[in-house]
Amino acid sequence: MAQFQNDKEAADALAASFQKLRQEIGKVIVGQDEVVRLVLTAVFSQGHSLLVGVPGLAKTLLIQTIADSLDLSFNRIQFTPDLMPSDIVGSETMNQQRDFHFVKGPIFANIILADEINRTPPKTQAALLESMQEYAVTVAGQRYPLQRPFFVLATQNPIEQEGTYPLPEAQLDRFMFNIELGYPTYAEELNIVKQTTSNIKQTVNKVLHAADIQAFQELVRRVPVADNVVEYAVGLVHKTRPNTERAAPRTNQLLEWGAGPRASQHLIVGAKCNALLNGKYSPDIEDVRAVAVPILRHRLVRNFKAEAEGIGVEQIVKELL
Repeated sequence: MAQFQNDKEAADALAASFQKLRQEIGKVIVGQDEVVRLVLTAVFSQGHSLLVGVPGLAKTLLIQTIADSLDLSFNRIQFTPDLMPSDIVGSETMNQQRDFHFVKGPIFANIILADEINRTPPKTQAALLESMQEYAVTVAGQRYPLQRPFFVLATQNPIEQEGTYPLPEAQLDRFMFNIELGYPTYAEELNIVKQTTSNIKQTVNKVLHAADIQAFQELVRRVPVADNVVEYAVGLVHKTRPNTERAAPRTNQLLEWGAGPRASQHLIVGAKCNALLNGKYSPDIEDVRAVAVPILRHRLVRNFKAEAEGIGVEQIVKELL
């Protein structure tokens, strides 16, 4: 872990590390710059992310590559309808001496890819969400802390709705970002096909270690923010709450529910991190706008009018900005 003279030096090191990370990840992942930026922003902001995209867009490969470049342990959990909470957190087993001892589940890693989280019943989802919130698991009355940094990336497949258990709004709120993956462009797909159908294997160099990441996470929290930026972020969240004093006219027309205070907190932490990654020492209103859509996308509930007219949450958020 490098020692920095002051926070300015540390901030410059974070911006430089971010560019290096993008280069290393870019060896394997073609395009998806915005997705990589948001995932790394979430890592340095101590937030969790929800990745939404159709199958085959390299969601797993993306997370694996990010874990490799960050020198962190990585586990993938494939969620299925018969998965039990003990399959994730671990369970007590009896050894040959007839003593109980705890066998750790796959949740004990730095980066967890929760694949198709909406495929598993609420009890198992709750076990994962508890560990996201508490950074620990409880088994047979015993508490086991998780290794830091700890970061959950959950994927949802938006196509199939049969046999799935959509996450309730309260649980969606635990995720800092809802990141949508789109199809690659024609040029990007040409590159992907050329890369993945040859026998050349790209090696990803490790850029940061666990201690560096924790130091940068603490640095993000120390970034100073001007009052007008905090007021803009909180004002934006208040605009999304229908039938309240500060609600926007469009909100009253199109939304059933708005975002809670957690959204305001995430907007400020996300803006701080976004500023640092872009080489600035303090966030401005533009930094809040840069993270607003993925933070608010899963926190707003449209009403019947908005659904009937086909007006998406993203469009509503952009109007409020």
